[in-house]
Amino acid sequence: MEHYPFINPPLPYAYSALEPYIDTKTMHIHHDRHLQAYTDNLNKALADKPALQGLTLEQLIMTANRMPPDTGVPISRNAGGVYNHRFYFNGMSPSSTGVPFGELAWAIDESFGSFESFKEKFTAAAMSVFGSGYAWLVCDQGGRLKIITTANQETPLPLRLCPILNIDVWEHAYYLKHYNERAKYIDDWWNVVNWGLANARYADRTDGQNC
Repeated sequence: MEHYPFINPPLPYAYSALEPYIDTKTMHIHHDRHLQAYTDNLNKALADKPALQGLTLEQLIMTANRMPPDTGVPISRNAGGVYNHRFYFNGMSPSSTGVPFGELAWAIDESFGSFESFKEKFTAAAMSVFGSGYAWLVCDQGGRLKIITTANQETPLPLRLCPILNIDVWEHAYYLKHYNERAKYIDDWWNVVNWGLANARYADRTDGQNC
């Protein structure tokens, strides 16, 4: 299991692979600068705390709120930034199927009535985020799918929710191409959702192997 010192793994596809939906320059800056900064700052926050250096990213997120604020706040913010960004980048693919399939497709229909209904609700949630944050498709401990939002770099993990899919709606995720038009960015993002990974995450969760 990964622990300190954390690294910024390369993207699982080329920087240009999500064109024309997510532009190459944004992917370079988002991954190589923003995610790298969160990774570096997390390592900096842990550098003089050997007792915490053996914890995984998820363990740091789950325990940060029990630490003194001068320790817990920077760890929570930066561990969340690393987790959320990795989840977002891995959750996209240049070979998206366009729609969910398998167990996840069935669960979406069961929870939201149809994929189109889910898509409308998820888009509305992403649009509702004030300022910076994320919209998530998550699974609760009872196996039910839900849509939630988180502010800044908060994650669903402390809420005992298992993430299946997320979209980053910080402006740095879309401003170079879409300017202030978040709705257009969200519409483009639907074309690159990695439904294969989302389905695998859901299957892992329902098998008790994840979260």
